[in-house]
Amino acid sequence: MATIPMTNSQSTAGSGPQSQPPITNPAFRTFLSRLTSSIRQGFSQRRPWYELIDRTAMARPDNLTDAYSRIRRNFSYFKVNYITLLALVLAFSLLSHPFSLLVLLGLLAAWLFLYLFRPSDQPLVIFGRTFSDRETLGILVVLTVFIVFLTSIGSLLISAILIGVAIVCIHGAFRVPEDLFLDDQDPANSGFLSFLGNAASSAAIAAAPAVASRV
Repeated sequence: MATIPMTNSQSTAGSGPQSQPPITNPAFRTFLSRLTSSIRQGFSQRRPWYELIDRTAMARPDNLTDAYSRIRRNFSYFKVNYITLLALVLAFSLLSHPFSLLVLLGLLAAWLFLYLFRPSDQPLVIFGRTFSDRETLGILVVLTVFIVFLTSIGSLLISAILIGVAIVCIHGAFRVPEDLFLDDQDPANSGFLSFLGNAASSAAIAAAPAVASRV
């Protein structure tokens, strides 16, 4: 009995939909687009750097209450500049420890490509062992906790953040804010991390469909 060969279109249709690799996943592209847009929008609120380093506006605070008041007002006005300074201190610390930087980049890549934006119809297979989504999530959580809290990388990050916060607080306490005028849309009590919050929320919105598909 003669067999009828299958055409290429028939064999493709029978094999099911082709999965996209994580790097071309629409959710990943949306994530990058939203994050980049949020960061660009945040940096558009940056104040001129000459205002930050104006020596004529530097004076010792009268007391702790005056220092605290100055810090709050300067936080509200220079928040994006201060975040940039914190990021530079953190980047310098990581660049001076390239191994820690590579480990953190590898951890971030693992979260993005092994869980968040890996196609749900592609199980994770390592050395012939297939891992479910829950097993993958558990391994990534344990690995993250171990790297961030139980190694020297965690102490490096905490030290860099504390140094950056100290620099910001010292500048905020000595910078006289009387010549600074906050915009109506940027009230004095605006959060110091509002810019990062907007970027994080946009990133979370972009990643939500990928996470929801695995729950």
